[in-house]
Amino acid sequence: MIIDAHAHIFPDKIAQKAVAGIGNFYSNLIMQLDGTAEGLLKSGGSAGVDKFLVHSVATVSAQVTSINNFIADCVKKYLGKFIGFAAMHPDFEDVSAELDRAVSLGLKGVKLHPDFQRFNADDEKAMAIYEAAAERDLPVLIHMGDSRTDFSKPKRLANVLERFPSLVVIAAHFGGWSEWDSAAAVLGGGKYENLWTDCSSSLYALSPEHAKRLIGAYGADRVLFGTDYPMWTAAEELERFAEIPLDEREREMILHENAEKLLKL
Repeated sequence: MIIDAHAHIFPDKIAQKAVAGIGNFYSNLIMQLDGTAEGLLKSGGSAGVDKFLVHSVATVSAQVTSINNFIADCVKKYLGKFIGFAAMHPDFEDVSAELDRAVSLGLKGVKLHPDFQRFNADDEKAMAIYEAAAERDLPVLIHMGDSRTDFSKPKRLANVLERFPSLVVIAAHFGGWSEWDSAAAVLGGGKYENLWTDCSSSLYALSPEHAKRLIGAYGADRVLFGTDYPMWTAAEELERFAEIPLDEREREMILHENAEKLLKL
């Protein structure tokens, strides 16, 4: 069993534009895939991935409802393959009502990206999202880290976790994309009992030994495998993961057992 716990998908009619926008944001990074649900299933399926945690980012609050409808429709269409997370935005007017609706649609968590959405992760206007998610036992998958900006610095997430200790958070990209070691120093070491992380969009930049150290910082029982589709193919991410010097127990936890536990699969 392999679960990809970090995959963005977009409606077919806007996928090309959305994927290009992501590539441009990350300094013209060449995107590997097309961003569609079918493309994810093809890429992941050919590499042996069984299930996918899917989401999309609402760059403005007006997109939240339509994105959540789209993700829920994909979960239903590809029954058994997708676990959907709801989009949310700090400027959305009625967070509680929309998260109730998202739960009724079968969505299992919340996705935030402070850098795309242009808000500080610990901004007061985002607290309603964290509070509502914690009340509904919905994990929050949040993009973390960017050495070019301050929106998603690890310390900001630490502030959130200290305010909402029951909130379950998946701090993406080993807790801090492009600033992995400083993120592990702030967030690792078992300081936060409801904190998880994923290895998406990290292994391309890390040696296998460096990745192993980061896994050790968070604990192999708290790390999820993820591809960050459409940025990387599942095949190349699994190849990179296979090079990390882990034992078989650790591999099984990261590839699927941790996600099964966290998402109650």
